[in-house]
Amino acid sequence: MASLPHVVEDLGGVIQIFSDGTIRRHKLNDFIVMSIVKADNSVTWKDYCYNKLHDLYLRIYKPKATTTTTKLPVIYYLHGGGFCVGAFERAKYHNFCLRVSETLHVIVVAPNLRLAPEHRLPAAMDDALVALKWLQELATSTNPNGGQTFDDMWVGDHDVVDGFDFDRFCIFGDSSGGNIAHHLALRLGPGSLELTPVKVRGYVMLTPFFGGMERTKSEEGLPEKVLNVDVLDT
Repeated sequence: MASLPHVVEDLGGVIQIFSDGTIRRHKLNDFIVMSIVKADNSVTWKDYCYNKLHDLYLRIYKPKATTTTTKLPVIYYLHGGGFCVGAFERAKYHNFCLRVSETLHVIVVAPNLRLAPEHRLPAAMDDALVALKWLQELATSTNPNGGQTFDDMWVGDHDVVDGFDFDRFCIFGDSSGGNIAHHLALRLGPGSLELTPVKVRGYVMLTPFFGGMERTKSEEGLPEKVLNVDVLDT
């Protein structure tokens, strides 16, 4: 008689991998943003599909106090979550993007990426580049990847679209998002010519997560209570 599937990998109960290959994500990891966001209506946001094949969306944030002729810098935000959890719907990421857009008076673009273990690396890194390509297509009014175009966006409110200053573009990555930002920097190189007319002026990596086959000095040091080596390896 075959044994029942049992847990072989457990990430704090948030994600569990079973012996038969099935994966369970804890239902508490699904958050209803509208009930917990800290918004004062100073920033507007909308979601758009940038990759229909994988049903991937990004969220665009824009300050409301903007004239129709103003072009704003763009921050491309890559959330953290160890490559396996997180989305722009999560309150902490959504609130962060709201605050950045309002405080710095910039447009923030936050893409959702495919997550491990269902989609192992480099899937998330590939998605981050595809979303950048989608923005490039918007800047040139073309859309070969099958996402939404300018004509689909903010119908009757094209000043939002015109507000993108693609010559002032920054990529910001948090934790595992910082790792992805690092790989994008290596891929795109100085000047980000591959993304023309999008001009990446800089990369910000906030506490970037790095790991590999060989232990880093921080991994060999004193263990942390939550993000210990065993959890990171999982």
